[in-house]
Amino acid sequence: MARPNVAPYGSWKSPITADVVVGGEVGLEQVRLDGDDVYWIERRSQEGGRKVIIRRSPDGRVTDVTPPPLNARTRVHEYGGGDYAVSDGTIVFANFTDQRLYAQRVGSPPRPLTPAASLRYADGVIDRRRNLLFCVCEDHTGHGEAINTLVSIDLHGGGARNVLVSGNDFYSSPRLSPDGSQLAWLTWNHPNMPWDGTELWVGKLNEDKSISDRVRIVGGISESVVQPDWSPEGTLYFVSDRTGWWNLYRWQDKQVEPLCAMQAEFGQPQWVFGASLYGFVSKNRIICSYSKNGRDHLATLDTATRALNMIELHFTAISQVRVAGDCVVFIGASATETTSIVSLDLATDKPEVLRRARESAVDAGYLAAPRAIEFPTEQSLTAYGIFYPPRNRDYAAAMNEKPPLIVMSHGGPTSSSSASLKYSIQYWTSRGIAVLDVNYGGSSGYGRAYRERLNGQWGIVDVDDCVNGARYLVEAGAVDGNRLAIRGESAGGYTTLCALTFRDAFKAGASHYGISDLEALAKDTHKFESRYLDGLIGPYPERRDLYVERSPIHFTDRLACPMILFQGVEDKVVPPKQAEEMFEAVRAKGLPVAYLTFEGEQHGFRKAENIKRVLEAELYFYSKVFNFELADPIEPVKIENL
Repeated sequence: MARPNVAPYGSWKSPITADVVVGGEVGLEQVRLDGDDVYWIERRSQEGGRKVIIRRSPDGRVTDVTPPPLNARTRVHEYGGGDYAVSDGTIVFANFTDQRLYAQRVGSPPRPLTPAASLRYADGVIDRRRNLLFCVCEDHTGHGEAINTLVSIDLHGGGARNVLVSGNDFYSSPRLSPDGSQLAWLTWNHPNMPWDGTELWVGKLNEDKSISDRVRIVGGISESVVQPDWSPEGTLYFVSDRTGWWNLYRWQDKQVEPLCAMQAEFGQPQWVFGASLYGFVSKNRIICSYSKNGRDHLATLDTATRALNMIELHFTAISQVRVAGDCVVFIGASATETTSIVSLDLATDKPEVLRRARESAVDAGYLAAPRAIEFPTEQSLTAYGIFYPPRNRDYAAAMNEKPPLIVMSHGGPTSSSSASLKYSIQYWTSRGIAVLDVNYGGSSGYGRAYRERLNGQWGIVDVDDCVNGARYLVEAGAVDGNRLAIRGESAGGYTTLCALTFRDAFKAGASHYGISDLEALAKDTHKFESRYLDGLIGPYPERRDLYVERSPIHFTDRLACPMILFQGVEDKVVPPKQAEEMFEAVRAKGLPVAYLTFEGEQHGFRKAENIKRVLEAELYFYSKVFNFELADPIEPVKIENL
């Protein structure tokens, strides 16, 4: 084996280029089973982020269902999910451009189902007996806040819409009982988010398309209920965090019965519609995924004995669990394998990959092995993260050099990071830059109490944990304390801006469509998150003082390090004005700063050419700030005051 080249960290030449990160990779989402057919959605950055419904037939043939230019993506809650439903070869989906529902039969072209209007639909379930689609409707026809309801859509009558349930701020998860006689659903109201508190309701479906005999089964303002579903014989199951952990329950004989009490999460925050972490093999057997100690597991749960038996798989991140007979299909990933659609034969416990997000693989010698870490943080508490040391088989650094560190603060902030293979992280580590992906207080996956650490403390707890994670690695001798950077997207961008403004641990930062002005966000955002800050900061305008106190835009005089900002021009969640004002303030102070905008992008970048530009621009920025040579030519970025 050849002796590795000795070169400074950051300057290593890597086969994981920006083209590799975005090229040939698709996003995999929303698995559905229809008889022996497997469906999923592919998000294709090479097609401008278009989402395409895919069908895999029993003979292994994989075909596109959604023809261009149709884009199967709803804008309900802006984050979407639950973009399509399928039953007996009929597919109904929301199209992004006009937000109309379209219907089609396998092998036939789609036809518009609903009329053109300012209405959005999501999270549908098809009732073949009545020829109806039950779904969430978000009505933007009036002034002010959108109105959310549960509706039925006539699949054969010109898409006529009938409102079934209304009066609350939000609805999700309409689920039809096996005999078609009942509908279950979730609902919640401002200022709650669905991970704060929801209610599970059931009603009788009548022949006149109305719902009667409505009963609230479980839930409230401080109990988060998610993922209701019916067993084959008609028992209602759901996931609740009433014990502090999202565990499985069922409603039987008018009683709530726990099925598997564990300090583990069988649910996840409902940022998007259509999550599924369990499914039924039979009346007494469930296949479920749960998260414990930062990784996911797949298991069999006997509903009679309550015994949980783990299925040994190498996948560490598991979602979209769907079950039909002895076949389980899910989305899985591991530290060494990219995200894939996986089919598991329960008779043999043998997994088969049906589709990989990326077909070509990079040699393992260029991949950093993630390591879950725990570190001390404020108030004698513990926080969590995933550490990726630099790795490139062709290079080593000088003996006395330590690598730069990028601390990543995930979005949400009620979200989490997993140790699955991400080329967007390996892009950095293969160049000699260490990465710490922080699951700060407020992240999901560690129980309700950990999520609630962020209540009233956003901009404090998350920042403390990112700072303390970096310090932990510096004190361990793993990274260079003089070359610490922080980056984040959306809410993670806010954490980044707060860390750069209110702390002095980091020497540079990158904000991707991050929040700089909390007050502006409270006044100008979409319905789903319009009261989110009540819990994270405090009620507005009553606690306007806190909104000002924790907004980096008001304290740019404290900034003392370089910054780069990235922003989509059409972002409705965090409007461009936030980044523009921060850029102007930092530039006026004389600090090195760069600002890149992208036409046609919303909240999150979906176009391949833009994702590539963002990666390379950020690397270019760090090379100038941390003084290392780039191994490859990159289009320069205009950095003011450099």
